[in-house]
Amino acid sequence: MDGLYPNGSTGEFIRLSFEDRLRVVKIMAEENRGRRPILAGAAEPNSDQVLQACKFYADLGCRAVSLTGPYYYKVSQESIENYFRDLAARTPIDILLYNIPQFSNEISLPVVRHLALDCPRIIGIKDSSRDFPRFCTMLAQIKPQRPDFVCFSGTEEILYPSLVMGGDGGTIASSGVMPEVITKLYRDFLAGNHAECRRVQLKIQELIATMFAAGNFPEGFRAAVSLRGFNPGPPRFPMSPTELANLEEAKGKLACLLGECGYADAARECEVRRRGAAPAAHGKLDVDSIVRAVVEKLGQ
Repeated sequence: MDGLYPNGSTGEFIRLSFEDRLRVVKIMAEENRGRRPILAGAAEPNSDQVLQACKFYADLGCRAVSLTGPYYYKVSQESIENYFRDLAARTPIDILLYNIPQFSNEISLPVVRHLALDCPRIIGIKDSSRDFPRFCTMLAQIKPQRPDFVCFSGTEEILYPSLVMGGDGGTIASSGVMPEVITKLYRDFLAGNHAECRRVQLKIQELIATMFAAGNFPEGFRAAVSLRGFNPGPPRFPMSPTELANLEEAKGKLACLLGECGYADAARECEVRRRGAAPAAHGKLDVDSIVRAVVEKLGQ
């Protein structure tokens, strides 16, 4: 595992309070004790809260913050560029842009290029647009002029292809489910083991498709995490009885897929479900205990 990324999309940051988001990162920093760099999500709804979060995370020793484009209201690309320029001039911590047009205003390629070339505080981008041609064009337009500008893929389905084209890695939802597999793909790429990279990438395709098909995002990912022996707590958004039934069915497939990847807890659950036994239930949500338990287990 190369780093930690609290308050991302899979962490449902938007469904937590501002105070909860600060607390999640504080707990993670305390439990991490400097062992891995922390990229903290700071996509708050206004500049004042973004900068408040930036200062708080900088004081905790986080390496950088991740910022989406503005969300809810549609704004112009000119406004988005000015927004990031203002933040870059005032933040005490480095910024990684987070382009996720499914959930926020797109950060267009011209804006990314302007910011990359003009703002040293903006150190890179996570691109979750699921647009591989865009990713390649971004590399071509920025890397020759600023080689240290980090270009992460936020999409599992193109992780290996993005590395082949010169990307720097990824911050992806499935890395919270199976960090060992994702890290192995990256290590194999650096070692030139491309046949193994292709094998693992194709296995990821099936797993990610199953997690996305399991119900409201990110319920499939929460289900997969629970199959590894962690307790992520219940969802903060209600699901219908039909959706819950579909999720339970998907968990059976996820258990077997994770079992095939070598995860013993998931393999046992796969066998239990094949025999028709009832799955275990999780209890009430407790943000503090969940975050501490997960970080502690990751450190074992």
